[in-house]
Amino acid sequence: MTTRLAVLYGGQSGEHDVSCRSAASILAHLDRERYQVTEVLIDRDGGWHVGGRPTPLPAALRVLRAQDVVFPALHGPYGEDGTVSSLLEWLGVPYVGNGVFASAAGMDKGVTKRLLAADGLRVSPGVTLRPGEALSPEDQRRLELPVFVKPARAGSSLGVVKVDDWAGVPAALEQARQVDPKVLIEQGARGREIDVAVLQHPDGRVQAGPPLEIRVTGAGFFDYDAKYDGGAIFQIPAPLDAATTEVLQDRAVRAFQALDCRGLLRVDFFLPTEGSPEPIVNEVNTFPGFTAASQFPQIWQQAGIEFAALIDILIAGALADQDHGHPSGLPRPARAVDLV
Repeated sequence: MTTRLAVLYGGQSGEHDVSCRSAASILAHLDRERYQVTEVLIDRDGGWHVGGRPTPLPAALRVLRAQDVVFPALHGPYGEDGTVSSLLEWLGVPYVGNGVFASAAGMDKGVTKRLLAADGLRVSPGVTLRPGEALSPEDQRRLELPVFVKPARAGSSLGVVKVDDWAGVPAALEQARQVDPKVLIEQGARGREIDVAVLQHPDGRVQAGPPLEIRVTGAGFFDYDAKYDGGAIFQIPAPLDAATTEVLQDRAVRAFQALDCRGLLRVDFFLPTEGSPEPIVNEVNTFPGFTAASQFPQIWQQAGIEFAALIDILIAGALADQDHGHPSGLPRPARAVDLV
């Protein structure tokens, strides 16, 4: 018996293209004898397309509601931020990945830092600025250069600016606010860039994969171009001793639990080369990239889980959540909602 599966992708965020690439990789690796696949695209203007055809929203929602499971391959706002999770919860259809809270909290870098710090994980000093706010003299004295100015709610390093002189902060704020009016200014961490992937299996077991080290080949940092245009080299597993690897994996699982995640998470660390050896959590990604160039599937391939098997595990986990009840402990809403 085949499983009815919708792959939902695109979206209105600046990561529309990345989402389409992720979806293309997922679609290419799905076992078509095992899954009856429906493609659902949200275009840049918010229009819905089912099977390549423009579709009115109520009809598109009926298609999603009729699925056994939905795979939301969405990155950034209006998708990865909990909005689509909320929609799918309301429709009562199981879906791959994180729920509303983890998605929303993980999308906001400032909120993420506070939650992780409250759980005892190490994060870089920083300050969140809302629209109209500027960096105060007190915060400037507290932070050390360089700092990174980041849109608080965006991914793929969109709008991120490295600042080596305080005079450059206003221009960096203006650039970041073109992506999100809420901005995080964060003290740059010195150390090796290490990513750890976390995967939840259908039986509930949470596993951290082998650490991946990022080596940027150019003079800059791991920005959008480095991520998607071959400007970085990934080394998996990272050349680390067993004790350091264990610490990184432990902290990644703790981050997964602190944010109440399910299914998957990628945790990006800085491993200090001086001072305290405790890893610094840089960012988390509640739906990491699934392109051929993405860290998450490469990490699990190194661990012996090929792309197709990784997708199967995530889908089976979503269906297991359905069998075990709604993640909040409440019954899922009835799926007989009228959509006109």
